[in-house]
Amino acid sequence: MLFHRTRWELRSRTEEADAEEEELLRQRRQPCHEERFVRVQVGTWNVGGRAPHQGLDLSDWLLNQHASSSSPHIYVLGFQEIVPLNAGNVLGAEDKGPASKWLDLIGQALNPSSSKKSHSLHHNYRCTLTQEDAKPKSVQKAKLSFSDVLAVDDMVSEPEEEESEPSTSNPESSSEEEMSEFATMLRERARRGYHLAASKQMVGIFLCVWVRADLMPRVTGLRVSCVGRGIMGYMGNKGSISISLTLQGSATAASTSLCFVCTHLASGEKDGDEVRRNCDVAEILKRTRFPHPHRFSRLIPALSPETILDHDKVIWLGDLNYRLSSTGGSGETRGLLERNEWRVLLEKDQLRAEQRAGRVFGGGWEEGEIRFPPTYKYLAESDTYAMAALSSSGKPSRDKKRTPAWCDRILWRGEGVDQVWYERGESRFSDHRPVNSLFSIRLSHLHHEDGGSLQATAIACCPQGRPPPKSAATTATATPTLRGGAVIEAEEMLPHLPRRRDWQCLHSSRF
Repeated sequence: MLFHRTRWELRSRTEEADAEEEELLRQRRQPCHEERFVRVQVGTWNVGGRAPHQGLDLSDWLLNQHASSSSPHIYVLGFQEIVPLNAGNVLGAEDKGPASKWLDLIGQALNPSSSKKSHSLHHNYRCTLTQEDAKPKSVQKAKLSFSDVLAVDDMVSEPEEEESEPSTSNPESSSEEEMSEFATMLRERARRGYHLAASKQMVGIFLCVWVRADLMPRVTGLRVSCVGRGIMGYMGNKGSISISLTLQGSATAASTSLCFVCTHLASGEKDGDEVRRNCDVAEILKRTRFPHPHRFSRLIPALSPETILDHDKVIWLGDLNYRLSSTGGSGETRGLLERNEWRVLLEKDQLRAEQRAGRVFGGGWEEGEIRFPPTYKYLAESDTYAMAALSSSGKPSRDKKRTPAWCDRILWRGEGVDQVWYERGESRFSDHRPVNSLFSIRLSHLHHEDGGSLQATAIACCPQGRPPPKSAATTATATPTLRGGAVIEAEEMLPHLPRRRDWQCLHSSRF
């Protein structure tokens, strides 16, 4: 009797799930147009191989005091050279210590009211299948087993109701009236909080994505892909980390796929070095491949973007290393720097010259107007550029000094992406200045009666107990999530890993 009842319950649940999918598809086939925007703040910083100290305050970089009191929905933060690029770090085991420290500092800056709680890898994502089986020691060992860290917060399943409701404080109180717009933004950030959605390290390149708590349940399909472009064209001292995610749409709005690409391209300021950087960009676009979402994902996009350009919106950030052309000599460059004539200097910018010539970032890639000084190269702990010194013969000296350049850049691609601002920070921690930008991204799509859209996207539900589609490949770089938001750690995925030759990202930094 119990066996028959169990079979009936399973059949009933399956039928209910099928009905839900049919209703979702029916609603998507109806024409609609819904405007929705998300604010994404993007930052990039080459930290010169220095590990951060606990006294380093990232608030000036991340919490920009602009007029708008609305906090970003998503933070995308990319770093280069979080470890020195020596042979030991490039060829040996990956040093995860600096990445963990950066996550700690970022969490403290984004969640100032929760400074007592650690937002590092060691504390935020200690998850097992059941609370009864939780063993901190074994879980702590598990989190360090792979270089890939891709996780969704424990609270991803459903946000608490009070988080999504507006504040009930009296708007006429004197304390509220006296608060500045920036203080209002901090209060909103403290109330909502940010959670680490994904992070990945490849030697010195590090990329992390933080999502506001109220938006986290709509983030699905987290995947990562790495491309090494360093030694021999494959080592991870140069290259890219790309994170793909899908913002789940409502019953009347399509989902939107986002891709964030953090890169560290070939260095060198000689004429002709820009060709190597162009090749890096081309290879990254060619070799980046995202695995299909994991079969345990709560929501699996039916049409998952496989390449960077398959996504609806793409943001490319990092130390692109493009320099100023040598025409005019260092004396002219020094004079233009002293007079703050950025527009004239930008006429020598290799990236813009190569883009105008159609040799790199063609086909819809954009960059905002640059209104800030070159971000590289500064003398340590100073505001002085390390200008190329001239010897008595008039030739460049052997001292490791560089002509200032806008090495650190942020570009984007896709319709409905508006850049609100584009600027640099003033931290003296590194020989690079950090750069950040705020984007307003429109998520709406126009649907037609045939079920299509301007950018075809769909969501396929995969309830518990139902087999996944056969096309959903299982890889170690897609984030599996169980009901209730529990995250399957790397070791728990081992029975589902593909064969070693199919691994796409886990050891891309050590070919």
